[in-house]
Amino acid sequence: MEISAPAPAQLDQPWRTATLVAGGVAAVELVLLLIIGIALLSKPLSAQAKEAAVTRATGIAKVPSRPEPKSATLSRGETSVLVLNGNGIAGAAAVAASRVRARGYPIPVTGNAGQSYGQSVVMYRPGRLPEAKRLGADLGIRLVGPLDGIGLRQLHGAQVVVVLGT
Repeated sequence: MEISAPAPAQLDQPWRTATLVAGGVAAVELVLLLIIGIALLSKPLSAQAKEAAVTRATGIAKVPSRPEPKSATLSRGETSVLVLNGNGIAGAAAVAASRVRARGYPIPVTGNAGQSYGQSVVMYRPGRLPEAKRLGADLGIRLVGPLDGIGLRQLHGAQVVVVLGT
């Protein structure tokens, strides 16, 4: 009995098709992995590039900030408060300063804010967030944020600032 082998062209065709399909799937997977990798790496790299450009342009390197403490490190008697009138009502800062002083906070000076404020706010120096939150709770002021528009020289040594709004 004689058995004939199939022609070589018939054997190559299924193997070649399977190889091309597997290669195509691998190429698509590679492209998808590259896209995902670029997307994940581009955000941190662009932030670093932006920071490097700002440093190069200004010549000032960004100083790493310290995290805010979890609880107040100064007592009320050690937390100096600057009271500013941001509502335009004459004498409002003096009245508020007496309320703050009654809570045990020292008041080095009162004055007028450089602009009008629509809402009262407690602002704080870096590292004094817990003290500012405590003062805000004592006075019923819910808006607490870092110093904005007030320079360190204008604080007269105070750690926290109360700006009265309308």
